[in-house]
Amino acid sequence: MTEHVVPGFLVGHWTHPSGRTGCTVVIAECPALAVRDVRGGAPGTRETELLSPGCLVRHLDAVLLTGGSAFGLAAADGVVRWLRERGRGYPTDVMAVPIVAAAVLYDLSAPDPVVPDAEAGYTACQVAGPHGWRSGRIGAGAGTTVGKLLGRERATPTGIGAAVVNIDSNSVGALAAVNAVGELVDPSTGLIRAGIRADDGSWLVARELILTGSSLWTQPETNTTLVVVATDLALDQNALIRMAIAAHDAIARTIRPAHTVYDGDTVFVLAREEAPTSPAQILRIATATEVAVERAILASIQDNR
Repeated sequence: MTEHVVPGFLVGHWTHPSGRTGCTVVIAECPALAVRDVRGGAPGTRETELLSPGCLVRHLDAVLLTGGSAFGLAAADGVVRWLRERGRGYPTDVMAVPIVAAAVLYDLSAPDPVVPDAEAGYTACQVAGPHGWRSGRIGAGAGTTVGKLLGRERATPTGIGAAVVNIDSNSVGALAAVNAVGELVDPSTGLIRAGIRADDGSWLVARELILTGSSLWTQPETNTTLVVVATDLALDQNALIRMAIAAHDAIARTIRPAHTVYDGDTVFVLAREEAPTSPAQILRIATATEVAVERAILASIQDNR
């Protein structure tokens, strides 16, 4: 597994012993300026509205990506507990309140579903470190698949992908837990890299199945792509908003179709420091974000085909 580093951000993964689910936490070493952009039609989230423009709290302490569908949101309680023990959080007159945003994907499997809980989130924090930016069937990507239009038996295992793009002496990192209903496409070639398997092992084309009405899929709740982008660049909120848009552009180029009514596609963007940002800087950082997210999504399948 290739490892990356984004200064100021620690990443930890917890994977269930069964290998069927897990969670991933991104911890900001200091409160990070943050935004979120939810474009999927079936999201499962916590504290995302807090990050809307115009709200009081603009910084957060951690982001959690987790399997387990709505049940997996309980893992965020463990992240909050870990941060509270270290005095982290938004200051109030009684105590500091940790700000943890979270988003879930659906990886429940029969007959005995397993889900991340508060202890899972706490453990992910305990093992978090600067070298946690890595790809594989770990953490929130432990139970992910893509290409489920014709049922799970034709889907392809994926995972969590990581990538970092360097801008001079700074870094833009992306983590992507890829569990989409659609297929993954390499935008540089247009070729399908993971998706729906035909009987002969070749790839079926999701768009063709949808447009011809050939899809027999009956599990609309079983998808979602979750992305965290983090940078050690000093940026303002407008820059982060453009980065979130760029991240979703990357999702749309590598996942086909993306942002469907059956997916809960959610992007979080974090900056270690806050500073005014020029339009030229925003263009550069948004382009780096697009590249990082594309690479992270493709990295989710490197070892899982």
